[in-house]
Amino acid sequence: MPREVLLYAFLQLWDVLPKNISVANCFVFYRGSLESFFLLLSITYYMMCLNSHWCFVRSYKFETSIRSSVNSTNNLSPCPARLLSPAALASGDPISKAPNCEGESNLSMWIYVFLGNVLRGIGETPVQPLGISYIDDFAREENAAFYIGCVQTIAVIGPVFGYLLGSLCAKIYVDIGFVNMESITISPGDARWVGAWWLGYLIAGVITLLSAIPFWFLPRSLPIPSDRGPAQCTPEQTRFIKDSPLLKHRYQADEPASFLEMAKDFIPTLKTLLGNPVYLIYLCVTIIQLNSLIGMVTYKPKYIEQHYGQSASKANFLMGTINIPAVALGIFTGGLLMKRLKLSIMGAAKFAFGTSLIGYFLSLFFFVMSCQNAKVAGITLPYNRVEGVSYEERSVFSACNSDCVCSGRDWDPVCGENGITYVSPCLAGCQTSTGLGKNTVFSNCSCVVAAGLSSGNLTASVGHCPHRDNCDRVFPYFLALSVITSFIISLGGTPGYMVLIRCIKPQLKSLALGFHTLSTRTLAGIPAPIYFGAIIDTTCLKWGQKRCGGRGACRIYNTTAYRIAYLGLTMGLRTVSFLLCILGFVLLKRHLRREERSAHQVANGGAELEALRKEEVLASNSDQLLRTSTTDYNNTERETRL
Repeated sequence: MPREVLLYAFLQLWDVLPKNISVANCFVFYRGSLESFFLLLSITYYMMCLNSHWCFVRSYKFETSIRSSVNSTNNLSPCPARLLSPAALASGDPISKAPNCEGESNLSMWIYVFLGNVLRGIGETPVQPLGISYIDDFAREENAAFYIGCVQTIAVIGPVFGYLLGSLCAKIYVDIGFVNMESITISPGDARWVGAWWLGYLIAGVITLLSAIPFWFLPRSLPIPSDRGPAQCTPEQTRFIKDSPLLKHRYQADEPASFLEMAKDFIPTLKTLLGNPVYLIYLCVTIIQLNSLIGMVTYKPKYIEQHYGQSASKANFLMGTINIPAVALGIFTGGLLMKRLKLSIMGAAKFAFGTSLIGYFLSLFFFVMSCQNAKVAGITLPYNRVEGVSYEERSVFSACNSDCVCSGRDWDPVCGENGITYVSPCLAGCQTSTGLGKNTVFSNCSCVVAAGLSSGNLTASVGHCPHRDNCDRVFPYFLALSVITSFIISLGGTPGYMVLIRCIKPQLKSLALGFHTLSTRTLAGIPAPIYFGAIIDTTCLKWGQKRCGGRGACRIYNTTAYRIAYLGLTMGLRTVSFLLCILGFVLLKRHLRREERSAHQVANGGAELEALRKEEVLASNSDQLLRTSTTDYNNTERETRL
């Protein structure tokens, strides 16, 4: 795994951990008061705004001179003269380290990104758990699922604009305004292109700042519906509450407690929460499914780039305009259906499982939507034009470029007139070049041979060749199936989340949601991008090289192996989650049957007790009537004697 991946994984670790602050956050969720909810929320938004501007300002600390020189036409000199020793030539890497390597960006800059992520993590922590709990407390029971579905839909719509913004920033060169853009030879479709990542932080910071203002003017609490008092607990909730009086559980409002008392009660309360088998199984299923989801979403734009030959900006644009709206519509529709159908906990669980299972079977068709590897001489296509995927350091060298001293580690692709991509103009055997920047054309390329000829002398242009025609035909079907599966799977999002809310005590709602957020982010948000990336890296055919030495990013993948690794890992995790779902259904049914029998016994016991009470009342009334009759008889007898 390259150093950049490890550094990214480390930053992801410190990005997720501050979001949760481990046990400290659970205390917040455990005793968090909703009276200051909007005040807390506005403060967290300001903290997220501060992080965005912090990361934006840090972008000015990076050097720009190296990037501009890397992309200048001076680096694309074809067929340099033989001025090196035979040992250097045999190594396949005759190019020594570039000068001015001291201008390389300082790796200590990651600390600023870390500090920014700490601020963002602290700011994001209370939003979802306390927000969902707030809605569920002040909404009618039949409307809670619909409202929560609306909130989750809006939360999903946000990434739509995020992907669109990312698509725009990806089209803008990272050092725009600091370098001469006419000297840049690469385009957004090139693997070496770096977009203006800092621009997204600036825009996001401004939007977050404006979003925090309305929260200062919202009330601390909302009116409680007349049919749902603060002490009410639904019958379905009492089925899953350990040691609670069935159907007569009353929610006791939390009394003010000191931090010491809160700490003493936390562990027993957490044990009670984890003693709920439905909650525990739900937590495990969610963690596994989120591993699959996060890994899939993280690398889906890259999958579209590598497998279907799309640019990074177009991949982000398609994710934002096609996939995410389908997810938002599915979540909203799922909440609406749950409101209309008035699903119980079991009904909601079956609905969520059914939609996920249908989406799973539809996703299997992604395996057959394959594309051939791009034709790259010496990597996926030997110089003799025989199909095959086999790359070694010396495989890019051939008799046609033996007169040139070329580096086998560079990646400056050119597209030959014959439709084949060559690793560099030197390895294409090009002798001369004309033009500047992206308009550079290389001529007299001895390796660029037309079909049917043994030798060639054709031209080549900057950049890799367009992708295959068969991919252009398959790609629309891939997008259509992706939209359908995203919509169907998202239908079960809100019903599944309502299972989580309805199977816990009202007092433990914030703690349960907070612990759920902590577990999923820690056990899914951290490891999923790491091991997905590590497995995908095993399919790399050609690694880039840093200017000052060391392995860089992957330039080209084996698309067949990439597809199998990416889709296989995603589907494998979902398969494991379905097995746990079956176990969860078994436990859920047993628990419901046991509680129904308990409810029947309680009802029968109550009826018998009521009958005894009636008999006692009747007996008491009879005794009183008898005493009254006796008294009247005695009085009458006395009057007769007189």
